[in-house]
Amino acid sequence: MPADRDIVIVGGGHNALVAATYLAQAGKTVTVLERLETVGGAAVSADAFPGVDARLSRYSYLVSLLPQRIIRELALDIRLLRRRYSSFTPEPGTNRGLLVDNADPAATAASFASIGAVPDAEAWSDFYQGTATAARAIFPTVCSPLLTRSEARRALGDDRLWAALIEKPIGEAIESSFSNDLVRGVVLTDALIGTFADAHDATLAANRCFLYHVIGNETGNWDVPVGGMGAVTSALGAAARKAGTTLVTGAEVTHIDPDGEVRYTRRDEEHRLSASTVLANVAPYVLDRLVTGSSPSSADRPEGAQVKVNLMLSRLPKLLDASIDPAAAFGGTFHINELYSQLQSAFDAAVGGSIPDPVPAEIYCHSLTDPSILSPELQSSGAQTLTVFALHTPDRLLTRENNEVMRRKLEAAIISSLDSVLAEPIESVVMADADGRPCIETKTTLDLEDSLGMPGGNIFHGPLSWPFVEDDAPLSTAAERWGVATAWDRILMCGSGARRGGAVSGLGGHNAAMAVLESA
Repeated sequence: MPADRDIVIVGGGHNALVAATYLAQAGKTVTVLERLETVGGAAVSADAFPGVDARLSRYSYLVSLLPQRIIRELALDIRLLRRRYSSFTPEPGTNRGLLVDNADPAATAASFASIGAVPDAEAWSDFYQGTATAARAIFPTVCSPLLTRSEARRALGDDRLWAALIEKPIGEAIESSFSNDLVRGVVLTDALIGTFADAHDATLAANRCFLYHVIGNETGNWDVPVGGMGAVTSALGAAARKAGTTLVTGAEVTHIDPDGEVRYTRRDEEHRLSASTVLANVAPYVLDRLVTGSSPSSADRPEGAQVKVNLMLSRLPKLLDASIDPAAAFGGTFHINELYSQLQSAFDAAVGGSIPDPVPAEIYCHSLTDPSILSPELQSSGAQTLTVFALHTPDRLLTRENNEVMRRKLEAAIISSLDSVLAEPIESVVMADADGRPCIETKTTLDLEDSLGMPGGNIFHGPLSWPFVEDDAPLSTAAERWGVATAWDRILMCGSGARRGGAVSGLGGHNAAMAVLESA
């Protein structure tokens, strides 16, 4: 019997919307099945606090890896704003810190000097010239069939840089380039977002994470989406609908047959839909369960390693370093307790089953760059959003039985870590919602698993892969060449679990669509 649709996409995250739009524009009949009542997955905005008129990017919050090519080809109404400040990092136990100002090299050099890191200022420039070289060589390939390792190395054209970023643990490059503990820590953090590893991780998981954090759009800049992440999803959803995609929400997929039949429940009714090709915008671990009907081995379950805390503030808090404007400090990435040595100690503590003390974390203030997410009243009052992303807080610390207790403990530990680098307690400037409760929302890895279907709370759906394949990798099919193959010929990955997946990039969706069209 003929299939009901050309394409059925399981999961309605941003990658699904990208794939659906490309395929529908090419004349394919496409249906997207989303478990939640809205599409977008982690790329959404929400009124997180009752009575507070602010649209927070609840899960994902910055954009770097979404190619301008995809925005242009799909005519997406998405605006991204560049942040002037790269980062501010207080030096624990002192009233000074490092402020990296993209618009003022002299001020940045003076800030390096203020923490006793004069030699590292020049090293910083040299190191990031190297990552810029990698970005210009590698990022243009992410919307094309996969390069082999040898081809990628030739494209980079610098064997020393290749070895530092790709072949040796990232800690070696950091330690050979920088001497200051704080500077080393700032660099290392890009290797640890959502990744539980140390600087000398033999699997090079930290290297892969680092690489994706520095190559986005050939610059490595992480930009603020105007209107929040919900605006990104809104633009993608509008493009998918305009192209003719059918979006079905509240649809819980219960089984995927390798022959293309998808079973799902909606409003307590069971439905079946057959397709020539099924695209999976779910984690590979989840896909395996949906196809085989049995749970994969717990050893294969991905593990996230972060806690997300959203806050609403009546104003920005005062800093211990009174010479730094809080608007500058919070205008980029605010690092707390992320010395190189602290990151190692935090990793060791978590491996031992303890919450790190202090918890290393990074802070982002969306509303400083894009106040449009706040009502006019909140804007005029000086209110600001704050997002805290804690590192080295792995899923292994949590169970179904202790999640509620651990959420409170983790939140308290993160607030304590933040307070340690401020001149006043953060809770003194936290707003109250309409019910009088503090505007603090904390999400553990288990909370992410329950709300978004990310096993282990892993924000990448599983271990990140290199943006190339080994020289002997099979590349005989379109799915293999585009990095979206699964164990089943008619099922392709189209989400973060695809090669070159992860973050709000649209790459999994784009590359799955290209594989389908190449095979047509």
